[in-house]
Amino acid sequence: MNAVISDIKRFAVHDGPGIRTTVFFKGCPLNCVWCHNPESISLHPQTAYYREKCISCGICAEVCPEKAHIFTAEGHIFDRSRCRACGICEETCFGQSLKHYGKEMTVEELLDILLEDKAFYDQSGGGITLSGGECLVQPAVCTELLKQCKEKGLHTAVDTCGFVPQNIFERILPYTDLFLYDLKAIDEEIHIQCTGRSNQLILENLRYLVQKHCRVEIRIPYVPGWNDKQLPSIISFLRELDPLPDVKLLPYHPFSDSKHDALGSQNNFSAQAPSACEVQTAEQLLSSLRIRT
Repeated sequence: MNAVISDIKRFAVHDGPGIRTTVFFKGCPLNCVWCHNPESISLHPQTAYYREKCISCGICAEVCPEKAHIFTAEGHIFDRSRCRACGICEETCFGQSLKHYGKEMTVEELLDILLEDKAFYDQSGGGITLSGGECLVQPAVCTELLKQCKEKGLHTAVDTCGFVPQNIFERILPYTDLFLYDLKAIDEEIHIQCTGRSNQLILENLRYLVQKHCRVEIRIPYVPGWNDKQLPSIISFLRELDPLPDVKLLPYHPFSDSKHDALGSQNNFSAQAPSACEVQTAEQLLSSLRIRT
């Protein structure tokens, strides 16, 4: 049983309580226009080329079995049509300009990495977080990994967009201490514009988790011009839930542009990061209705 992993981040402090290790799974059912992790959308392996880091040593051209790396008088040319994302070039890149997203790993391999920092988890009240993409598009391996983490005494969190069949949540409930749950919009048409999908399943799954008395932290991406006007509707929806979940605002930042360029993907999205005043106003709106931010 193998997982397809885009990255593993140790000493994470924004993906749940305490010091954590976050495992980023590849594959996502949504296509958010503002996605911060475009390397995690596809379930298939990908090679990214960060051209600004290339030192033109030429070793990648020597080792690539598909001859996807070519050096000319103009510099390093990466022919993506030839690349099969084997990851060999990343292993030899001195400048770290090549990054392989989509490494296959067993549950045992992942667990060994996660346990390396158990002392830090125990001391800080931290643990492990499964994220993505959407980690639950790989449900079998997520379930087994969460189960084994709980057996080892680790605090577990799942960062999810909620767009998966409810029975997958049923399978992982016994092994999940915290759900970090994205909520982008209440209006279905706006949600479709932002993500390409309806939000009905997402809202149903959120109600289910709350009814099951799971610990849930709502995370609201805040993107001016797209979903910023949805805050009152989101608050009204959350106040109907019992118990009332915690909530965290995630202000948009345009830091994914370099990733799109490195992946050779088209990024037509354009938005301004919210100002400090806009963020403060949004957080005051949330706190005024007794929803903790």
